[in-house]
Amino acid sequence: MKEVSGSAPLTEGEVSTGLKEALIQGISKGADRASVQDGFWQNELIRILLPEDARRVESTLRQIGLGAEVDRALLSINRGAERAAQEAKPIFISAIRQLTIQDAFALLRGDQDAATQFLRRTTEAELIARFQPHMEEALNEVGATRFYGEIATAYNAIPLTTRKIDPDINAYVTQRAVDGLFQLVAQEEAAIRADPAARTTAILRRVFANQ
Repeated sequence: MKEVSGSAPLTEGEVSTGLKEALIQGISKGADRASVQDGFWQNELIRILLPEDARRVESTLRQIGLGAEVDRALLSINRGAERAAQEAKPIFISAIRQLTIQDAFALLRGDQDAATQFLRRTTEAELIARFQPHMEEALNEVGATRFYGEIATAYNAIPLTTRKIDPDINAYVTQRAVDGLFQLVAQEEAAIRADPAARTTAILRRVFANQ
């Protein structure tokens, strides 16, 4: 067992608890940052862009007079993600608490985002499945589904258009929003590993004091 100077060796239970607490702190802060107005829209790290098929033809959309509609769709997509982000917090925390970390010490000694990446590998599919209904509701509430559907329909109606735009953005935005939340969690994990001031509880200070 790993021993922190002046204390008993760390147990696997303590390391597991400390890593889970770090992830819970990370998702709580990350979701709070993402869920305020402009949390996605003004953060270049996690801002959600148009889906790839629409980005390929964005210049055409603007040339045919849909520039304002494109901008409105982009803003509403990010507003939907901001609104749904708070709903992600309990879903993520539930997944974190159920983790069984067999390789706790390897994660502790791993990269700055080792625990976040472990969470992603083991829970991402479930998180997306549980989060997507919240995202769909949020996108509908802010008009993103309608706005994006309008520009997709307008583009697809152009004669001789060979590349059609998929008007359904729910799955795409859900994935991008989850990606963004994982990025914010990774930032918080890195801060806890690097900055003693970010270790706000006794277990965090004990586990991360001597990585």
